[in-house]
Amino acid sequence: MFRRPDIERYNARMARIARWDRPLQGRWDRFRAWISMIFADHGLFRLFYLNKHSVDGKLFRSAQPWPHQIARFAREGGKSLVYLRGGREHGSWPLEKEAAAAHGLLLTEFLARSREAPSREMLREAPGFFGSLSYPALVHCKSGADRAGFVAGLYVLVHLERPASEALQQLDSRYGHFHWSKTGILDRFFELYRDEGEAKGIPFSEWVETVYDPEALQRDFKPGFWSNLLVDRVLHRE
Repeated sequence: MFRRPDIERYNARMARIARWDRPLQGRWDRFRAWISMIFADHGLFRLFYLNKHSVDGKLFRSAQPWPHQIARFAREGGKSLVYLRGGREHGSWPLEKEAAAAHGLLLTEFLARSREAPSREMLREAPGFFGSLSYPALVHCKSGADRAGFVAGLYVLVHLERPASEALQQLDSRYGHFHWSKTGILDRFFELYRDEGEAKGIPFSEWVETVYDPEALQRDFKPGFWSNLLVDRVLHRE
């Protein structure tokens, strides 16, 4: 049975999504979207540091971009934006949609989680998704540290067909990722494939279907003591 606080949080989240998952209407609506992006979604920090990095010159990774940063990516030759965040709870989403359309960028979504074992369904979809993108492409989450790093690592592993050790390099402290936090479950995923699959000559797709156990990974991974305080409460990561 759901507790009342859980129901209230769920209803509040659904209300935020309903509010922002629609076109902006008029100046006041757009003004509120900007306020939501800057303050509720902590966009002020990303104005000064987008945490944008190149993976291989075709794929780039970053935090949630501002509209003018999207425009710059388009001027630099960018073709696609990939939204990894899932829930559309802030004004960042409709502003991103408007900017992408205004500058001729294809905006698509690929749902990734930062604190859960990757699902088999998402892993099955990854090769085809990367193959379908128009490049150069920019993948982004909120902070550019965890989900963006994981998807960049998947790209390295399944699209560039590079070793798991190179995929793990996309989850690094220089991007703001902390392996000892709850998001370290993403590191552990690549480590499992490196040790259980790659080391034994098992292709990634076969390992996902026959060896990988997402429930066991979720159950067995233990984050460090300071995880909740720093990553969730101080840095406000999703």
